[in-house]
Amino acid sequence: MTDLTILNGPNLNLLGEREPEIYGATTLPQIEEACTGFAKTLGLSMTFRQSNYEGQLIEWIHEARKTGRAIIINPAGLSFHSVPLLDALKTFDGPIVEVHISNIHARDIHHRHSIISTAATSVICGLGPYGYLMAMLSAARMLDAVPDGMPAPLRTLPV
Repeated sequence: MTDLTILNGPNLNLLGEREPEIYGATTLPQIEEACTGFAKTLGLSMTFRQSNYEGQLIEWIHEARKTGRAIIINPAGLSFHSVPLLDALKTFDGPIVEVHISNIHARDIHHRHSIISTAATSVICGLGPYGYLMAMLSAARMLDAVPDGMPAPLRTLPV
């Protein structure tokens, strides 16, 4: 069983190149490296994936129904129109944390309303790549899996 399934949607493979004024200079491999290190700190197993194809993301969500405890997803552009992705997420029983690097609520009209949020347990946006780490910590808390060595407020505040 994988504790955290981290999924990344279309064009996130171009982080660091595409619109750095919005998404910054950090690449997806750098985010994966940070997440891998933080998963070790949390004592959690992790799968980190990216696809430009909606169907592939849906297949990974279906897989996570049997093999995952929590999903962290940056649906990217699919956030705003993918009913199939939304429906797939609704079939997952564990926590779902939606992550956006930018603050989608401060963006243009096409990037403000994520339909995926209706299936998410929580949403983190606008923290840049650091949002992934906050999503991991949040998912760990929802799984009651924050290690004893972490500061008390991170372990003891109610979920």
